[in-house]
Amino acid sequence: MDNRSEIREFLASRRAKISPQQAGLGGLHSGHRRVPGLRREEVALLAGVSVEYYARLERGNLGGVSESVLDALSGALQLDEAERQHLYDLARTAGATPRTTRRRRTTDEVRPSVVAMLESMTEAPAFVRNGRLDLLAVNRLAQALFAPAFAAEARPVNLARFVFLDPVARTFHPNWEHSANTTVALLRTEAGRDPYNRNLTDLVGELSTRSDEFRTRWAAHDVRLHHSGVKHFHHSEVGALELNFEAMPLPADPGLTLTAYNAAPGTPSYDGLRLLASLEIVHS
Repeated sequence: MDNRSEIREFLASRRAKISPQQAGLGGLHSGHRRVPGLRREEVALLAGVSVEYYARLERGNLGGVSESVLDALSGALQLDEAERQHLYDLARTAGATPRTTRRRRTTDEVRPSVVAMLESMTEAPAFVRNGRLDLLAVNRLAQALFAPAFAAEARPVNLARFVFLDPVARTFHPNWEHSANTTVALLRTEAGRDPYNRNLTDLVGELSTRSDEFRTRWAAHDVRLHHSGVKHFHHSEVGALELNFEAMPLPADPGLTLTAYNAAPGTPSYDGLRLLASLEIVHS
């Protein structure tokens, strides 16, 4: 991916989201404006840099920029934790080459010990994914939960393809809009970390070509950290499920994340998950 254009569009999109009032600017900074959000000179003022220097940064020249400048930009643009990390990732890979940004990991193989751990988790759906949202290893309950995605022939199952290209996803994910936004934000975050990942680039190109919904969201340059929360599903066999999730990066396997789901005891979702587990045993 073109890192320079990524930097330019990310900074411009964040600048457009902040009004002078939100930034604490008033007086001469109010009134009729030709651009949404802040002007370049206003970001420069807030960050404590010259207008010329900020304009150079927004043209995509982040290579060699100091942490203090990145911190100042983050404050001026009111970046959240995910956006701030994304800015640092873009700066880290600015001007780099595929060779210099290559990850330590060159395959998506899941270690046998991790697979064994997944299989031991009999009451919690769990899987290991990579940054492009391929499901690389799943336990039996996760395969039962995500049965609609596994109905596709392609392997590995890719959650982004499922969300945007499979009509069943809109039933499986009752809050489809939220799921779609999250999916794109995760891919955009990964693109900042690993801009020369050919498989990721190909996936983004495919989805941009085949899905207007994806293309519109990709252009927004939103990013997200996705460590814990609640997800809603509608499973064809057990109905509505409200599940807590924890997404845990695997330190020994850079780029891979283990995600596990659970439901609070005594809730309909807890009973539904237990029913799903019993049905999975019957079907196996």
